[in-house]
Amino acid sequence: MRLDLDLLHAFVVICDAGSLTAASRRVHRSQSALSEQMQKLEDACGRLLLVRGKSGAHPTPAGERLLQHARQLLGLSELAYQDVQGIEIAGTLRLAMTDYFRPTQVIDVLARIRARYPRLRLQVSVRKSALIEEDPDDFDIGISMRLVDTAVRRRAPDDGRILIAREPVSWIAHDGFKRPKAARWPLVTLPETCSLQRAIVRALHRHKVKFDVVLTASGVAGLHMAVAAGLGVTCLNASAAPPDARRFVSDELPEMPDAEFSLLPPKPNEPALVGEVRRLLVAQFA
Repeated sequence: MRLDLDLLHAFVVICDAGSLTAASRRVHRSQSALSEQMQKLEDACGRLLLVRGKSGAHPTPAGERLLQHARQLLGLSELAYQDVQGIEIAGTLRLAMTDYFRPTQVIDVLARIRARYPRLRLQVSVRKSALIEEDPDDFDIGISMRLVDTAVRRRAPDDGRILIAREPVSWIAHDGFKRPKAARWPLVTLPETCSLQRAIVRALHRHKVKFDVVLTASGVAGLHMAVAAGLGVTCLNASAAPPDARRFVSDELPEMPDAEFSLLPPKPNEPALVGEVRRLLVAQFA
């Protein structure tokens, strides 16, 4: 039995998107057409590959194993096509990004890019969004974060950047965290150079909330450890919140603006390699 690459591609897109609804938008096909493709693939494999429910579509253990092979087969297929056509995606690409944006998913996407373009050398640096915005000549592709009014509707930016996500920013704490009896809130944050940290402090001062910064972490991973230890509360966007934390609701804590994530505008005369990887990132994240 030979597996159909079109069926494998549909399977990978569904797994990446997390649901047939989201996948249908990515491939511009109806949900019923994708469902039919999955039925054909499952019939060919003789195994249930997807579990579908209200929370979306997720691969079964057999589906997880097939997903690894499917990515490799699709990558080899594209590599073979590029080779026959004389297309070579090779060279060094510098990617600068904020660590607030989907930290667990980004690693997987970068691994896929390396598998898809084995001759491509990725140089990834994690930076504060302000530094990414201020020094765009120091990298080829930049992913930065901006805070926007929650009342403003999601729309495409007008400065050439590509909006790839907008997420709510919430107060979070460890599931077992309880506010101390003291009047001041224990706060864990990033350094003052972080735009979100500055927004948190401004909001707290504006609402006259008393607080103490009990820990300053160097990155989001440090915030996760501090929250897990129950040291205090912090603010994070939805995709950067640790799985064992919970949204912390209090009438004293102010509502925070949403976080928007964008790819910085393409540079004049950028290499085809950069444009190809940017299109791949948009397809994965938007």
